[in-house]
Amino acid sequence: MKIERIETFLVPPRWLFCRIETSDGVVGWGEPVVEGRAEVVRAAIDVLSEYLIGQDPLQIERHWQVLTKGGFYRGGPVLSSAVAGLDHALWDIAGKVYGAPVAALLGGRVRDRVRVYAWVGGDEPSAIGESVAEQVAAGMTAVKMNASGQIQASPSVAEVNDIVNRLAAARAVLGDSRDVAIDLHGRVGVAAARRILHAVEDLQPMFVEEPVLPEQMAHLAEVVATSTVPVALGERLYHRSDFMAPLNAGVAVVQPDVSHAGGISELRRIAVLADAHGAMLAPHCPLGPISLAASLQVSFATPNFLIQEQSRGIHYNVTSDLTSYVVDPAPFAWVNGHAEWNPLPGLGITVDEEAVRAADRTGHAWRNPVWTHEDGSFAEW
Repeated sequence: MKIERIETFLVPPRWLFCRIETSDGVVGWGEPVVEGRAEVVRAAIDVLSEYLIGQDPLQIERHWQVLTKGGFYRGGPVLSSAVAGLDHALWDIAGKVYGAPVAALLGGRVRDRVRVYAWVGGDEPSAIGESVAEQVAAGMTAVKMNASGQIQASPSVAEVNDIVNRLAAARAVLGDSRDVAIDLHGRVGVAAARRILHAVEDLQPMFVEEPVLPEQMAHLAEVVATSTVPVALGERLYHRSDFMAPLNAGVAVVQPDVSHAGGISELRRIAVLADAHGAMLAPHCPLGPISLAASLQVSFATPNFLIQEQSRGIHYNVTSDLTSYVVDPAPFAWVNGHAEWNPLPGLGITVDEEAVRAADRTGHAWRNPVWTHEDGSFAEW
């Protein structure tokens, strides 16, 4: 059995899918994308395909090593995301060939269901109480929201108080038996991150995500030491070596994205590294169905797993949602805020190929917003 064909599909709202077909007719699907740079990742897939065509699809680790290291220049979001999607598809093929879910090939599941959280609030969060109440009514046990909308790098007292009040509104609805996390998205400076962590401590968020930017990692230890609030990050880190500094700084939760950080193969290694540091895994995944299916396979097989992000109803999904490109939405039907174990082989989903090909004919050119402060200077989104 050899890899015979590799295709990519640019599908709304902001995703890129890849399809690998073998000489035996086995098909695997992956989701390689950098949001806002999907076309660039697509070009990278075309280049990497030159190596993969004609290869044995079951030699996943051999291919991962060549794809990540064979070009001499390594790393970065575009290459790592391209490799990630190809890695998903190869694992999907392996599971279908062996007749087993990918989690079984990773050593077997260590849990029977995976806790997931819902997004509330959007980029400019408001009406938080109502949004949280809707998720509670839907059975969710945890939510995440942006801590703020556009904010100054050194925020005013009013801006910090707005974050606290927003979190308090969510906590009032959730009570003490459910969880809420907030995402700072790297929008504030190091000193401001310390202020905010201290300010929200009494409300006991499950974690505060990305309090500082990746390029400010040298200051992360002082941010972590500011309070008892667990610090989480990792969506903009792409290799296990990138996680060494934050883990040594005391990060409690790592959030690699299976569509950015080298795929299932590397996500698994990052989880093991985190476990050695006493940290937990909460995979980042605001993307499409293939990415989530791949991420869930790792979550089921990872002992130090905390909670899984998922994009159903997220504010980015305007024209299409999580179930728009799958034949059967059942794997994404949450039961009391959890994904149930799915025994289907491979990634456990059936992609609606006809819908994907039709969507690709339209495509998309999604770009993230570019924000500016009142004085015209750049603001972190």
